[in-house]
Amino acid sequence: MPKLSLPDILATLASGLLFGFGLAWSTMIRPESVLNFLVFDDLGLLLVLCSAVGINLLVYQLAPRIFKSTLLKTTFQQRPFDLDRSALLGAVLFGIGWGVCGACPGPVLAGIGAGNADFIVAFAAIFAGALLHGLWAGRKKPAS
Repeated sequence: MPKLSLPDILATLASGLLFGFGLAWSTMIRPESVLNFLVFDDLGLLLVLCSAVGINLLVYQLAPRIFKSTLLKTTFQQRPFDLDRSALLGAVLFGIGWGVCGACPGPVLAGIGAGNADFIVAFAAIFAGALLHGLWAGRKKPAS
């Protein structure tokens, strides 16, 4: 893993602060807001979702075509993605977990930072689920 420079660390810190502040301001750190969105009672979070998709489109699709390098002078990299059984199953499991607890990992961390102690349980469950997946995915396959 390459050593991070001070500009890399500061850019990561600034983007994390912006992300956490945006999650808190949009009320995504309140499970009741998220659950109301998921049952179509409050579509305010739809604006948040559309904004995130739009920014992602600009940054990851258009910026590499317009600029030669990133703001920190690194090269753009494409992330390969295959829509396969694992991706679909992971999306379904993530969606079920999101619907049950009313938050996904980013808002859980932002919620803990905002003082929502209930999210500590959700964070522990997210961590345990990621650990279980890591153990399951990393198991040795039997020789055939």
